[in-house]
Amino acid sequence: MTLQANIIAAIRKIPRGKVATYGSVARAAGSPGAARQVVATLRSSFGLPWHRVLGAGGAIKLRGESGMEQRFRLEAEGVVFRGRRVDMKRHEFKFPKKTATRKKRPSR
Repeated sequence: MTLQANIIAAIRKIPRGKVATYGSVARAAGSPGAARQVVATLRSSFGLPWHRVLGAGGAIKLRGESGMEQRFRLEAEGVVFRGRRVDMKRHEFKFPKKTATRKKRPSR
């Protein structure tokens, strides 16, 4: 699968009432450090739960009405804010760790 397809699959795994950061989505998609690619994917894709993806520390990075809409959607799902940030201890979605699979050596 392509990086964009992996990012989309990771975003779709975030359940209602939970959030993830751009960086954690990138790591779950197999490309740590590709947070900007997550942003680009969100901008170009439709039908994703975009409001569940936040900046580091639970900050809403969108400005103006888009940022207010994101906060409204999250609050409608029961997400609690501490000031201007999401309470990440309560609402951060932890992607399952991928277990490394080792190739078996041929027997001699």
